[in-house]
Amino acid sequence: MADTVGLGLVGSGFAARFHIENYLRVHGVGVRLVGVYSRRPEATSEFAKEYGFEKTYGSLAEMLADPDVDMVDTCIPNVFHEEMAVQVLQAGKHVVVEKPFAGSFTPGKDPEDWQRCLDEGLASADRMIEAERASGKRIMYAENLVYAPGVQKANRLLASAKTSILRMVGEESHSGTHSPYAMKWETSGGGSLYNKGCHSLGAMLYLKYEEGLRRLGRRIRPSWVVGTVANITHSEAFLSESPSNIRTGWTDCEDWGMLVLGFDDGSVAQISAADIVLGGIQNLLSVYAGRAAIHIGNNPNNAMLSYAPDEDAFADEYIREKVETKAGWQFTNPDEDWINGFPHETQDFCEAATTGREPISGSFLGRDVVAVCYGAYLSAATGRRIDVPTG
Repeated sequence: MADTVGLGLVGSGFAARFHIENYLRVHGVGVRLVGVYSRRPEATSEFAKEYGFEKTYGSLAEMLADPDVDMVDTCIPNVFHEEMAVQVLQAGKHVVVEKPFAGSFTPGKDPEDWQRCLDEGLASADRMIEAERASGKRIMYAENLVYAPGVQKANRLLASAKTSILRMVGEESHSGTHSPYAMKWETSGGGSLYNKGCHSLGAMLYLKYEEGLRRLGRRIRPSWVVGTVANITHSEAFLSESPSNIRTGWTDCEDWGMLVLGFDDGSVAQISAADIVLGGIQNLLSVYAGRAAIHIGNNPNNAMLSYAPDEDAFADEYIREKVETKAGWQFTNPDEDWINGFPHETQDFCEAATTGREPISGSFLGRDVVAVCYGAYLSAATGRRIDVPTG
C-alpha cells in the first residue's frame, strides 16, 4: 500500500483551481503534485507555477506515460469524459471524473428519439465501467454533495434512528452558468436538470443505497422517473422585462427542470434545478423519514451573517457562490468548499487510490445518475412515466 498519490491534473480553469485547492487540504496521505496538462500552454505553465506542480506536459499521452502519475483528475467538459477516462484507465491509472458521469451529445429531435439519448448515455457509462474493471483501477466520481458534512451527518442520524426514508426534496439553482459549454447540448449532454439536478440526485441515491445496505443488505435502487423541462429565458414572461441579472445564451439545453423519482422500496424523491434563480446558489436537501425529518442547507446557510451598506465594502472578500451583490445582509459562507464536501471528496479519492478500495462516490453512482436523468428527459418528451434502466 502506497502512502503517497502522484497526481496528474488535466485542465487549468475554474474547476481545476478548486480541485487542486482541496487536494492541498488532504491529510494522512501524501499528495505529490506531479504534473498538469491543458490545451493552453501559457495558462498551463502559470497554473503549474502557482500551485507548485513539478512539471507540465505537452500532451495527454505524455502525462499517461509518466510512471510518477498514479491518479489523473480530469477537469474537462462532459463530452470528453468517456474518451479521457478510458485512456487514463487503460494507462493503468486511477481517474477522477467530474459530474455528471457520461452522456449523449446529440439531443433528441422527437419524442421517440429521446430513447436514443438514454441508450447512448448508458452505453457510454457502461464502456467506462468496463474499462475500470479491465484496468483494476478506480473511477472516482466527483459528486461532492455525497461528501457534504450535512449529507454525511444525515446518513448517521438516519442510521441511529433505524428509520426508512419516505420522501426527499432537493434543489440546486442559481442565476445562470458561467460556462458557455454548459449551454450547448453537444458539449454538456443536458441542461439545468442534468448539470445541477445531478447534485441533489447523487446525494439522494447515496442515502438510499446506505439505508438499503443497513436495512435490507442491498442497495435500494431507483425504479421509475417522471420529468419536465423548459427554457424560461426563451419565454415571453422573461423577455418582457430587460435588463436582467439572469444569464442568457441557452441554445438547445433547458434552463429549468424538475423530476420525481420512485425507488424500488416505494419511497419517492423530488428534484428541482434551474439557472433562473436570483439571490445566490440554492443548494438545499430535505429528508423525511418514519422517525426523523432532516433539513440540509448547504447554501444559503446561517453559519455566518454579514452586513455592508454598499457594494464596495466587501469588494476583496468572497461572500458565497453566485450572489449578485455584496451589499446588505448576506448569508456569508465561512468555508464554502468545506460545507459542500470538496475537501472530504479529495480525501476519500486519495485514500482510495493509495489503498485500492472503492471510493464512496464511484462509477456505480455515476451510472445511476445517467439512467435517472436521461429517463427524466425521455419522460419530458413523451409525457410518460419511465422505468429506470438500472442494469
